Amino acid sequence: MKVKVISVLEDNYMYLVIEESTRDAVAVDAAVPKRLLEIIRKEDVVLRAILTTHHHWDHARGNEELAQLFPGLRVFGADERIGALTHKVTHGQELSFGAIRVRCLFTPCHTSGHMCYFMWEDDSPDAPALFSGDTLFVGGCGQFFEGTAEQMHTNLTQILGTLPEDTVEPENEMVKEKLAWARQRDDEDLPTVPSTLHEEFLYNPFLRVTEEPVQRFTGRTDPVEVLRTLRSERDNFKKPKERPNPQAMLAFDWGLFGPFLEKK
Repeated sequence: MKVKVISVLEDNYMYLVIEESTRDAVAVDAAVPKRLLEIIRKEDVVLRAILTTHHHWDHARGNEELAQLFPGLRVFGADERIGALTHKVTHGQELSFGAIRVRCLFTPCHTSGHMCYFMWEDDSPDAPALFSGDTLFVGGCGQFFEGTAEQMHTNLTQILGTLPEDTVEPENEMVKEKLAWARQRDDEDLPTVPSTLHEEFLYNPFLRVTEEPVQRFTGRTDPVEVLRTLRSERDNFKKPKERPNPQAMLAFDWGLFGPFLEKK
C-alpha cells in the first residue's frame, strides 16, 4: 500500500492510495481533480474509488468531475450531501480494494455525516493509515460546526484515541520540536502530514484533556468541558501573519502550550 500525500488549496491535503500489485488506486477527499489527475498519470494507476470524509467543498469538490471522467467510479461517504455519492457507508463497515482493507469510523461533529477511514493492507509490515478528515489534525481537531463537544470527545477518545492517555509527560519539549519541524516543512513547501497517533498523544491538546496543564489552562476538569473550552480558544485565536501550515494548527498549540512550558 503506497500513500501519496497531495498538497492542495494552500492549507489542505488529499491522498491517493495505491494497491501496488494491481496498480489500482483509491482517492481520499478528492478536492482538486486536476492535481489528482497529474498524480494518477505520473504513478500510472487506475482510479477505482473515492473515499470522502465529509461534504465540505475543500474535501469533496472534485467528485462530480472525476465521476464523469471515470465511468463506474465508486464514491463512498456517510452524508447524502457528498457530491456524486454512490455508496453510503456506516460505522464499522469494512471495504476492500484488492489487498487494501478499509474500516469506516463514524465521527460526527465537524459535520453530522463525518466519516474517517482506517486503512491497512493484509500481510504487510507497513503501519496502517488513518484518514481523519476534519476530525483529527496534526496538533488539533476540527471545529464543531454541526455537533457538540461531547461528540468530539467520543470521537477522539473512543473512536480514534486507541492509545493510553497516561503515557505522556505533559510539560516537555515536544510542542517546541513539532512547531519547529512544521515551520521548516512549510518553508520548504512540504506537507506537515502524516503524523501518528502516538505522536499526537505527545503534543495534541485535544487528545490530552485529562492532563493537569491542559486543565489548568482551561480552568476546567471535566474532559468534555476542557475540550469545549480548548475548541473555543482555538476558534477565537488570532493567527500571526506568518505561521506553519494551518492544517497542522500548531501555531495555536504554541500559543496554548507556551504558558504551560513557562509556568512552574
